[in-house]
Amino acid sequence: MKDRKHGENAACPFECRVSDDVLNTIRTRVAQFPWHEMPDDGGWDYGTNLDYMRELCAYWVDEFDWRAQEERLNSFPQFMAKVDGIDLHFIHEAGSGPNPMPLLISHGWPGSVAEFLNLIEPLAHPERFGGDIRDAFTVIAPSLPGFGFSGRPPRPYGPRKMAGVLASLMTRHLGFDTYLAQGGDWGGAICSWLGYEHAPACSAIHINVLTMRHPDGPQTPQEIAWARQFDEDQIMQNGYRTQQATRPQTLSYSMMDSPVGIAAWLVEKFHDWSDVPVGEIESAHSKDELLTNIMIYIVTRSFNSASWIYYGRREEGGRILSAEGRRVEVPTGCAVFPAEMLRWPPKSYADRIYNIIHWTEMPRGGHFAAMEEPEMLMNDIRKFARTLRR
Repeated sequence: MKDRKHGENAACPFECRVSDDVLNTIRTRVAQFPWHEMPDDGGWDYGTNLDYMRELCAYWVDEFDWRAQEERLNSFPQFMAKVDGIDLHFIHEAGSGPNPMPLLISHGWPGSVAEFLNLIEPLAHPERFGGDIRDAFTVIAPSLPGFGFSGRPPRPYGPRKMAGVLASLMTRHLGFDTYLAQGGDWGGAICSWLGYEHAPACSAIHINVLTMRHPDGPQTPQEIAWARQFDEDQIMQNGYRTQQATRPQTLSYSMMDSPVGIAAWLVEKFHDWSDVPVGEIESAHSKDELLTNIMIYIVTRSFNSASWIYYGRREEGGRILSAEGRRVEVPTGCAVFPAEMLRWPPKSYADRIYNIIHWTEMPRGGHFAAMEEPEMLMNDIRKFARTLRR
């Protein structure tokens, strides 16, 4: 774990320990929320459903056990390192066998490292789950700068800047010569920049979302139809994105003061972006899973700085990877989940942005693949990695 060149920056062990006072304050604020002042809503059409929020918050107050979730987080080896001036939190699960492949796995918004709790051990120790030890990975799962247990950057960082921080973690601090990077949501954008600007150390990427764009735009009739449908899909999704990309600070004043407000803001996305029927969020995400992720934002007071990534990407230039049309040339694997909120383009379009050698169209699943369909995602990462291990 020691930085090979800078021993003073060596990672220190970390455990999540939230005080009883903080937990009691959160529980009290949730219990005292003025539900009587909330008007009847339109199901899920106007945003997070009122009846479901009341049900979730009653469970939060009376039944949710943060200590059990905290212990689950702490069952993984966690560390904190000063990386490019930021206190970066990460899980570091050393893989089984003689030659586990280093795997950097990155979350997005409104996620956290809690997204990966069902993935880390099977990825690192496949033989414990009936798999082949030769598929083992050493898994590095960081909290992105400004998210969760990591410190905030000095100003908003976009995914390109964050990719540089994670590249420093993997090479300068952890000493990996090469590694595979995987991600969805912002993690997919970060992987794109890792493969584009931080090869050959980042030797390959695997993504379950496509966030980048080619400067020449869609070319074929199928690509043009995709772009038109993508824009139509986003009409009812763009409100949060526009707010967080332009005036995140204003939003944060109310969110930092309201645990229920943060919960509603995040639950809407887990409902709308998952492959579930309307009103059936728990067919993909349990209350414990939702509240664990929500609590990480609340107990770390990171809602504000986590929303900065949208502002940072706008400053970095938006979705365009290369104005000159250059692509990511490291081997790229794509796990295409059909209910992905950021609708996948035809492969012909993606091929102009990435050197795709692996493309899997999944039978089901949405935006939060690591939580919704962990086994399918894990198997696809393994299958892609086998082509790199040869």
